[in-house]
Amino acid sequence: MVPIMDSYTILKFFWAAILGILFMGLGIMVGMDMGVGTLLRFVGRNDGERRTALNIIGPHWDGNQVWFILGGGAIFAAFPTLYATSFSVFYVVMILLLFSMILRPVAFEYRSKVESSRWRASWDWAFLISGAFPMFVYGAAFGNVMEGVGYHFSWTGQYYQDESFLSYLLNPFAILCGLMSVALSVYQGGAMLMLRAEEPIYGRAQRYAVWGGWTAAVLFALGGVWISRMSGYVLVSGGASGMAPDPIRGQHVARVAGGWLAHFSAHPALWIVPLGGLACMIVGPLVLRANRPALGWWIGAGSWIATIKTVGIAMFPFLMPSSTTPDQSLTIWNSCASAYGLTCMLVLAAIFVPIILSYTSWCYYVMRGKVRTADIVNDTHSY
Repeated sequence: MVPIMDSYTILKFFWAAILGILFMGLGIMVGMDMGVGTLLRFVGRNDGERRTALNIIGPHWDGNQVWFILGGGAIFAAFPTLYATSFSVFYVVMILLLFSMILRPVAFEYRSKVESSRWRASWDWAFLISGAFPMFVYGAAFGNVMEGVGYHFSWTGQYYQDESFLSYLLNPFAILCGLMSVALSVYQGGAMLMLRAEEPIYGRAQRYAVWGGWTAAVLFALGGVWISRMSGYVLVSGGASGMAPDPIRGQHVARVAGGWLAHFSAHPALWIVPLGGLACMIVGPLVLRANRPALGWWIGAGSWIATIKTVGIAMFPFLMPSSTTPDQSLTIWNSCASAYGLTCMLVLAAIFVPIILSYTSWCYYVMRGKVRTADIVNDTHSY
């Protein structure tokens, strides 16, 4: 019996790590595309320049959306209780998110179909909305779960929502996290434009990326101070790694001021993660100003990795705490799938995640180099 429990615990750890990696990939790759969409009207001063920016991410954006699908799929397969509860709690926000993201492929396909400045300007605004809003929601979601979400379960396992979706989307800490996410996406998108575009797009993207990185650094520092004063969640008793996937009973959770810093206090070496993320956000813009966009892009990726890893360390083992009934908070221990299901999904992930990474890398390698405005405006097959 003990080996089975041990293997189940290992599987839970693996899937918590995989989920974190998928969130990192989503932030880096989808955030980069969204950042270009957010910057489109600002780095491109005429139609040709804007089309150039679109064609820089045009061959890759739909492939990068795979990270978004994988993240949702991983939650569905590995943490079904979390999937059912979170998608219900954030239902209205999810609908708004999906509608904004639907604008994106439509804008890609229809923007350049009509020779009208008003028509194309309208779709440029669609790119701005479908770039900034999803990244804002992405960051705000992390802020929401750190503050705790209003829900509880009845004795039958029925989920009940205790707060309005507006309280999730519009509370101050969630707004700060959402703005930081947008700032990081602007940095990543600007770095990508520097890699693939020439002047004058290059110089404009550089300025916005630099300010995006430094804005993210300021917001990250402010968020750290905020979290130190925030009531975090701590497992007082129960909640063992081998517990059954039952969120109704088996654990006692308390809200403690500064509770999200407990792991950092117990293991000071962990501070290297948030400090490393802050360093990336400060150094990355300096590297871009030194005209080294490739290195700057990877440093931006490091910012995303460190940010999400910081949240994971702070919240472990919580996935979505309940602000109204803390004892029913969802953790990686009590909201996961069965050992059989986790094993099957792990085999599939071991096969397909490397394939996704391989074909994504190959696509970027094949379509490397500068995208020139003169070539785009004379190409009837470009966006």
